[in-house]
Amino acid sequence: MQFFIILFPIFCIFIVGFIAQKILKFDVANLSKMSLYVLSPFLAFKTFYTHTLTTDYLFYVMYIFGLCLSLVAIVSIWSVIMKYSTKERCAMILSSCFMNNGNYGTPVLLVFFGAVGFDLGVIMMVLQQFVMSTVGIYYAAKGSSRSDIVSQKDVINKVIRMPVAYGALLGIMFQLCHIPLSKSIMTSINMIGDSSIVVIMIILGMQLAKIHIKQLDYPKLSFSLITRMVISPIVASIMVYYLPILPVYKQVLVVLAAMPSAANTTLMSVQFDTHPELVSSATLVSTLLSLITLPIVLSLVGAPVPV
Repeated sequence: MQFFIILFPIFCIFIVGFIAQKILKFDVANLSKMSLYVLSPFLAFKTFYTHTLTTDYLFYVMYIFGLCLSLVAIVSIWSVIMKYSTKERCAMILSSCFMNNGNYGTPVLLVFFGAVGFDLGVIMMVLQQFVMSTVGIYYAAKGSSRSDIVSQKDVINKVIRMPVAYGALLGIMFQLCHIPLSKSIMTSINMIGDSSIVVIMIILGMQLAKIHIKQLDYPKLSFSLITRMVISPIVASIMVYYLPILPVYKQVLVVLAAMPSAANTTLMSVQFDTHPELVSSATLVSTLLSLITLPIVLSLVGAPVPV
């Protein structure tokens, strides 16, 4: 019951976006662009500026990129076998290779692992944001239907122009150079950055309101869900076995790998028109399925039971 209480506010935000879109018919593409280009860079700057870098980050960076690229390889091999198009392959990658370890993962970790799990969850949220703003944007642009993206050079240019990565790098630079920011400036940065989390979740609800169940591609959706909810934690379990970190950190990383699809990928798919109906439906269904799968994973890794 505690698990459902934790997730209830998250589902409420999705519902607000869903109802708002049904009634008011917002332009979801422009809202997604605003979130990606205006709000998210401030969140990336804030997280990298306020969390102290340590040598353990090297292992976490290796892990997060290794897990992501392993899943990309699995989806790509399956796409070749099934003879899917580039656009279909890229949409499946967005659906299955990036997990929601931020607004979904961190509250779960806080309850089951306490402050230790929460702190690592924040670190992984930051690194996952960086992965999505590079690898994620690459595949979103590569599978795009937009007329301004016609070559590999155009895809790379879209990645280079994405401001989220620069917000993260700027945050790292400010931290390493010990550049102080006044309280008023940090308050503004925090307000803008924190707002992006709720906006992303509302936009996801709006995108879900545009889905027509009969039009869903169930074979592609099914494989994306299996990759996200089953294959990902299995690959993560193999990887963390070789990492020189504490056992509790290994448990946390495996649990994070079992999280549902990241809401940010819906923004990317909408912005670049990379099968947004497949990506957003994978986010919705994986979030619902996680109510069943996450308790199983938590039990298997031996997570402490909250009192």
